[in-house]
Amino acid sequence: MFMDKFSQMLLGAALGCAVICGSAFAITANPNVSIGKSLYVAGVVNSNKDPGAYTDGKLDLNQIAFVSDFALNVGVGPKKLFITWDSRGDEAWASGDYVYARGCVHNWMDYATLQHFKVLTSANSTDGVDGDWEVVAEVGESGAASRGLAIDFEGKSWFRIVADEPVVNLEEVSAYDISDGGDDTWFFMGTSITQMGMKQFIVDSNFSQLIHARFPEHYPAMVRGGIACLTSQGVVDALKYYVEYAGNVKFWAIEMGTNDAYEGNGVTVEMFENNLQTIIDTAKAHGITPIIARLIAMNIGEAGRLLHQRYLAVIDKVVERNNLPAGPDFAGYFTAHPEELDSDGIHPVNPTGGQSMHRLWADAVASFYKGKTSEPVIGVAPGALAVPKKQNAQMVLPQVFVDGRTVMITRLSEPVSVAVVDLTGHVVWNGRVGNSADGSLESMLRLNAVPAGNYIVKIRGAMTSYKTKISIR
Repeated sequence: MFMDKFSQMLLGAALGCAVICGSAFAITANPNVSIGKSLYVAGVVNSNKDPGAYTDGKLDLNQIAFVSDFALNVGVGPKKLFITWDSRGDEAWASGDYVYARGCVHNWMDYATLQHFKVLTSANSTDGVDGDWEVVAEVGESGAASRGLAIDFEGKSWFRIVADEPVVNLEEVSAYDISDGGDDTWFFMGTSITQMGMKQFIVDSNFSQLIHARFPEHYPAMVRGGIACLTSQGVVDALKYYVEYAGNVKFWAIEMGTNDAYEGNGVTVEMFENNLQTIIDTAKAHGITPIIARLIAMNIGEAGRLLHQRYLAVIDKVVERNNLPAGPDFAGYFTAHPEELDSDGIHPVNPTGGQSMHRLWADAVASFYKGKTSEPVIGVAPGALAVPKKQNAQMVLPQVFVDGRTVMITRLSEPVSVAVVDLTGHVVWNGRVGNSADGSLESMLRLNAVPAGNYIVKIRGAMTSYKTKISIR
């Protein structure tokens, strides 16, 4: 059978990966220890649905409308856990306050993400509230609808999350045993294609379930990160948040390029290549293996435009240049199966197109599960973006105190920008706090001209992202 040169290269790479990828990118299992466990809300088993609906390992629109205190008894045994949760927001992973997506407005409702919370563990609770509790992690401002945290758990049986403010539409809570160094943890970065296919659509079997069916000792932890209208430039501009919210996983599964190819978004082929390289370098700098899908094929009859071969060629180029494992070939599959594209000719159809995305990701990385040891991707290419790795537990958060019209900010670890915003979003004061020259990292703000009322203080720095409410009297 005749094969063109590119097809021969692609087949050769696939055969080569079948031999080496299983060992070079092998995965250590982290068993799911929460499947089917009852979720306790404020000390009571949540019985609005089947109590196990919130821990069944899938998103199916079973949601808790409003919750600030919830807990799981996963039993004694694990010494460390990786816990994850999903809330709905507007289906996107993050709002426009954190990740800019040109052409889409992701202005979330209040309380769309879980933030300003503590994670506690207990060995003797009976209902998720009573008993003795130890704080093992504390998180401040958090702009992501889906996240994961690693926590110490030795000698414990319960973990509990208590937030200052409730989160709306909490849908799934999971816990994975990482006592033996488990690193089967995945962040799915992408556009509306990932937002729809990997989160919104209710599918028969998701990526984790498909892998578990083939390799029963494995149950991947999924953090879903699709954002409609996102370009590679939007990712690069927000890498601080990607690292903060998804920098503690082993793999970034990346779908990118469709929005870059739109002329109106202003991302040239050269920019796309540079942006992908920056994303790859940042992932590697944090011990993360990036895997990039070949961008989805568009139905010319519906979308009115062809698959952009130059952008596809860039993906193939950077994958080969960086010696990355091959991702799923969305281009080839959806070219052969245009019936699985929606009426716009771009997005996967609900649910079959989404189901195929889950399956294609599982197929692409199945060889990783045949190895026995994990070899992390190391090294940073010249010019890599240096984003310091975040630690998720025992974080020291800024403290904000109010005395009349004086606001004091302490416990800063770096100079930061501070904005005081009213509840309509209007900035009433902004400036810098902390002087790196003399080492001063606290400040007193005198807001004499600010009317009495309720405000939000936003504190941002290279390693700081915190938000809290205050009242001026």
